[in-house]
Amino acid sequence: MSYVFKHATCNEGFKDWDFAQAAKAIRKAGYEGIELAPFTLAEDATTVPAEKRREYRRIIESEGLTFVGLHWLLVGPKDIHVTTPDRAIRERSWRYVHGLIDLCADLGEGGVMVFGSPKQRSSTGGLSPEEAKKHFVEGLAGLADHAAQRGVTVLVEALSPDQTDVVTSLAEAVEVVQAINHPAIRTMFDTHNAVAETEPHDVLVDRYFDLIRHVHVNEMDGRRPGLGDYDFKPVLRVLKRRNYQGWVSLEAFDFSGGPDKVVEESLRYLEQQIALL
Repeated sequence: MSYVFKHATCNEGFKDWDFAQAAKAIRKAGYEGIELAPFTLAEDATTVPAEKRREYRRIIESEGLTFVGLHWLLVGPKDIHVTTPDRAIRERSWRYVHGLIDLCADLGEGGVMVFGSPKQRSSTGGLSPEEAKKHFVEGLAGLADHAAQRGVTVLVEALSPDQTDVVTSLAEAVEVVQAINHPAIRTMFDTHNAVAETEPHDVLVDRYFDLIRHVHVNEMDGRRPGLGDYDFKPVLRVLKRRNYQGWVSLEAFDFSGGPDKVVEESLRYLEQQIALL
């Protein structure tokens, strides 16, 4: 049987749309999965009531979509920071992440949580990046069992050095995952955030493939695939050869022209690239 890519897209471009209409547009464009940014559901997404969670899940399923998971985890609530030396803030912030695990599990089975959130994890309060990273590792280790119990996988996202000073390469993300050594903590790959990597992206994805559970695609400037000169084929080729079972999820930052148009044109472009593999 020939390999088939699983395509998803995030919903933040549709944040001003009715949720059901957004899901309908995403499915109409040809996507199978939907990834949610918690702040599009509520400023504090952990306060979304059980009935509303069931409604979101029903809408996703009724449109023939699969819930993929959450990203942009810590955007929304005020005074959230997971590596600060202020223990009270840090503990409150990690409790919020625990709440997001429950939200993720309530919205669908087997979801992932992409842990980027550069502002809320960067070193602060006089800590060095290494000291901040220790707090990051401690917090992730502390939620691993909860995530596993709810069927959620938390993914350490490497971010470019212009965004944060805590975990700035895929190799460093893998070090964090290996330090925690728990099946509920893994990593992912984002083309845009790999802008400062010194090795070819396909080489990195192949090397760390066994720990990668999710892939975000976008141009180096954050626009949709096809509006820049990034060559997606090498990474896609590795995913195909390695029989990748996760999602290839659009993570664009510019939705000018309309989110429905952006997601549709992105998928058509990616399909063209896949046809060339």
